[in-house]
Amino acid sequence: MRASITGFLALCAALMLSACTPTDPESTPETSLATVTNTVTETPANPAQQRVPEDLRMRVASLMVVGVTSYDDARAALDQGVGGLIIPSWADPALLTEEGRNINALREEFKRPFIVAIDFEGGRVQRHSQILGSFPSPRDLAKQSDDVIQGTGYDIGTRLREHGINVDYAPLLDLDVTDLDIVGDRAFGPSPDRVAEVATLFAQGLIDARVAPTFKHFPGHGRASGDTHHTLAVTPHVDELYGFDLAPYAAVLPKFPNASVMVGHMAVPGVGEDDLPASLNPAIYELLRSGDYPGGSPFHGVAVTDDLSGMRAITDHMSTPEAVRRAIAAGADQALWSSGTDLPAAIDGVVAAVNNGDIPEERITTAATRVQQQFIDTEF
Repeated sequence: MRASITGFLALCAALMLSACTPTDPESTPETSLATVTNTVTETPANPAQQRVPEDLRMRVASLMVVGVTSYDDARAALDQGVGGLIIPSWADPALLTEEGRNINALREEFKRPFIVAIDFEGGRVQRHSQILGSFPSPRDLAKQSDDVIQGTGYDIGTRLREHGINVDYAPLLDLDVTDLDIVGDRAFGPSPDRVAEVATLFAQGLIDARVAPTFKHFPGHGRASGDTHHTLAVTPHVDELYGFDLAPYAAVLPKFPNASVMVGHMAVPGVGEDDLPASLNPAIYELLRSGDYPGGSPFHGVAVTDDLSGMRAITDHMSTPEAVRRAIAAGADQALWSSGTDLPAAIDGVVAAVNNGDIPEERITTAATRVQQQFIDTEF
């Protein structure tokens, strides 16, 4: 009996030590050693960390999400090591349908993980709906029952997954309160509580279909002064965002720790430089990471930029490679641009910034670890 109790206590101690092993890519050291009764035991490495490319250029390339228009275009981007593709509305539909020359064929050819993303919200933003199906606008969807909302997310996710797509840049957490056309019926409504409820159901439907949701546009586009496709829009002061525009993020993000968040191009007074697009503003990424807003929680998932090549809030002020470099330096884990142009220059620019000390290499490694975790969560 004494031996049995001793063995049981030893087992309990081992389980307690195991439960304390860190798994967060931000908190887990690259090599962690636990000492127990003078015996050094190597703790299993975080699987995402183990997948991070050792070569700096490949590590940087893994942070790029680029628009592609054809099979050959996508293949060339993947040859350069990009971590993600986005399928814009102007892409050749054959990229989704042509046997042997579609996304699924690329997954067979490239024996490494990568994401394929699309903007598919329903309503007026549902790319290639002739192939992927047509679904109601978010505003109309929010009027339906919980089962219908979650089921719609699942149906969309199933269609996307069937065609090799594993990340949806949806749902919006923006609030439709000022009749801003770029938001409008793309939003679930004007109420932060209802937007959070519907977004949770929709996102869970996507996840049930093994597609990662992306909540956007942090920290809130609903009350911006204009459309960032056309101008550098400005939000109300951050103090006004805290209890309203940011409320859906406070409610939703803790439920989806491995989802991604898209950071918009709005300037946000009161956070860092007032005239700097959020996607290039280190203080905005710190706000997202810390959860330092009412009800907020720290966020450790992937932060992706809004489109860096197709929106004048960025393109009126800088080249795409410069925007990519500045976004990653600021805290983005993925730099997204729908044109897909200047990819080698964008990669080279970030590598040069690391080599000359403008971007700490740790910033690249941390971002790449989060990206690899996203790969694990959405693997085919």
